[in-house]
Amino acid sequence: MIGRWGIRARVTFVAFVPMLVLATLMTATHTGLRLADLDEALRARAHAHARQLAIASEFPLFSGDRLRLQQMSEALLQEDDIAAVAIVGAEGAILASAGQLAPSMPAPPVVAPDRAQTVAGERWLRIVEPIRASELPIEDAFEHPSSATTRHRTPGLVLVDVSLERLRARHAELLRIAAGWMLVVALGSLLLARRMSRSVSGPIRAVADTVQRIGRGELDQRVAPSGGGSLRALAEGVNEMAARLADARALMSRRIDEATLALRARTEEAERASLAKSRFLAAASHDLRQPLHALGLFLSQLAQQDLDARSRQITERLVASTEAMEGLLDSLLDISRLDAGVLAPSPVAFDLRGKLEHMLARHAADAAEHGLALRLHCPPCWALTDPQLFERIVDNLLGNAVRYTPSGTVLLACRRRGQNWRVEVRDSGIGIHEDAQQIIFHEFVQLENAERARDKGMGLGLAIVRRLVDLLGLELSLRSAPGRGSVFAIELQAAAQPKQVEIDQEARAMGNFDGLQVLAVDDDPLALDAMSRLLTTWGCDVHPAQDAEEAMGWLRKGVVPDILVTDLRLRGERDGLALMDEARAVPGLSRMPAILVSGDTAPETLERVHAAGAHVLHKPARPARLRALIHRLVGVS
Repeated sequence: MIGRWGIRARVTFVAFVPMLVLATLMTATHTGLRLADLDEALRARAHAHARQLAIASEFPLFSGDRLRLQQMSEALLQEDDIAAVAIVGAEGAILASAGQLAPSMPAPPVVAPDRAQTVAGERWLRIVEPIRASELPIEDAFEHPSSATTRHRTPGLVLVDVSLERLRARHAELLRIAAGWMLVVALGSLLLARRMSRSVSGPIRAVADTVQRIGRGELDQRVAPSGGGSLRALAEGVNEMAARLADARALMSRRIDEATLALRARTEEAERASLAKSRFLAAASHDLRQPLHALGLFLSQLAQQDLDARSRQITERLVASTEAMEGLLDSLLDISRLDAGVLAPSPVAFDLRGKLEHMLARHAADAAEHGLALRLHCPPCWALTDPQLFERIVDNLLGNAVRYTPSGTVLLACRRRGQNWRVEVRDSGIGIHEDAQQIIFHEFVQLENAERARDKGMGLGLAIVRRLVDLLGLELSLRSAPGRGSVFAIELQAAAQPKQVEIDQEARAMGNFDGLQVLAVDDDPLALDAMSRLLTTWGCDVHPAQDAEEAMGWLRKGVVPDILVTDLRLRGERDGLALMDEARAVPGLSRMPAILVSGDTAPETLERVHAAGAHVLHKPARPARLRALIHRLVGVS
């Protein structure tokens, strides 16, 4: 407990306790001696009175003068503390008495003792003094004179009862005086100890308080030096420390300010670079999507024609190349949409095994081309998340596994773990070193593609995976080692199979578009021509326009379109969203469905389109998607 005390309490304890113990011992010793002296004095005085009375009573007792014995007894009763006096004869009879003998004392002895005795009680003290006869020589005529003997006899005894009341009162008085002195000494010792502790602990406490304030950052605090020796050295040392800390903090503040300015400049530079990158990607994506969009539409028309085997083979290769470029642009689009935050997950219960089978079939041709075995281990199960975004995640993981596995097997497995389903993409590929298992999720990072081969993508797949996993609130883990393959695992919540399964709108029959009135608007003449030709082959009546004014001209001429298909960017001040609003303001067209076809992937543009709630197809728009969306909107309308 003392170990937790402060310095002031310790100094007080050290100064007070020894002094108090010493004073207690001295007072107790002195008081004990004084009490013993009082007891001894009372006994000695009582014995002296008894002895004097015994000597004086010898002759009256011998002569039988009881009156004299009574007078002497009453005279002795006048002395202090004498409570009773009695003279007892040799036969035990009381010859004279004065006062009341103590009832608690034993009766006078019949035979007188040879010497004085003391009997002590709680309130009384009895002195028994024998009356000794004087020594008388007795001579026998028949004996030699030198053999003469002296005969002794004890004719009686004296009883003196002494009261202890005054002695007890004197004892109590002495104890009170001792206690008073003890209290005075204790108070004095305490005051002296506190004064000493204050003189010792005061400077130390001042130093401690200053150190605490310095620790809180008040480096301008100083200790006033007091005393000498170690205390003064301690105060001066604290002041020197505070001064050095203040200098160090000032220097550190200057360096932090300089580093902050440099960091702010670099941050602004990085933000400008990121913005320039986003603008460049958006502009490049838009400029590339425009001709690619037209190319895809023309190839779709070409594929519907009667071609010879050689021409059809060339067409199929063109379509494959176009789809590969579309995949690269879709990756850029996904990054832009994730950066813009316009993707809103729509979690529903879906057939997890069916979804995995569909994705496995999509990559079967690529796996066969690489000589890989593509397998699926999954029981019938249902899961709860956004199926489209989940498909995008697993599709990227499967694509990477097939792309970076020279030989062996790619396994898509699903197994139960508690309340979740764990979906794993396992491969026997080159593996990933532990130091690189985090950077692979960054944009444009490809560990084994220094030559940037086109068939190995752009390094955006895993970046998209990471962002989609975070968006869906799923758990993604990676276990890999160089030369031993990789295992990417995703956990998603298990769900019960719904009673009715909704059919994907894009999987429905396409229907017939003969006579469908379509208002097609695009600022690119090539893309507009391709769109018009494709819609015409589907049986639509197409009214083409290159800007909003030309499109509104068709409406003023009395054309009543069943659907509007427009590009986002148009010539003039009005874009596709403004045209949609303006066209729907025409009487009879307030519910006219519209499709926005855009090659712009800038985050701010995507946010604007998302806020407007428009139906969007990103260039290059695949004809199958366009036809499915037209069928759905016209059917809904």
